[in-house]
Amino acid sequence: MKKSTLVLGASLNPARYSNMAIRKLVQSGQPTYAIGLRKGEVEGVSIETNLRLFADVHTVTLYLNPKRQEAFYNYIIHLKPKRVIFNPGTENPEFYEVLAKHHIQYEVACTLVLLSTNQY
Repeated sequence: MKKSTLVLGASLNPARYSNMAIRKLVQSGQPTYAIGLRKGEVEGVSIETNLRLFADVHTVTLYLNPKRQEAFYNYIIHLKPKRVIFNPGTENPEFYEVLAKHHIQYEVACTLVLLSTNQY
């Protein structure tokens, strides 16, 4: 099943996990969007710097530390994703509660591992 995914905290640097996730998502055929600090392109995916309300986002995968996530709480809630993935280093119990109140599932996992093990 295709799960359109927003990579939040996307990087143009190929050594960053967010960049690897974009590449792996594209390779696995998932529709992919990205928001980061700098505009650019990875595997044909445009990295946006503005908070666009992408239509029909199934999953938001986070690559932002908990302090930086606070500015995106409302944005993510308005996207109404089915789930939010907290990659290693992004764990945030405060945000888990916010998501639960809005009936948005979350999981503490690694997007790269989920994709590699066909559990995405």
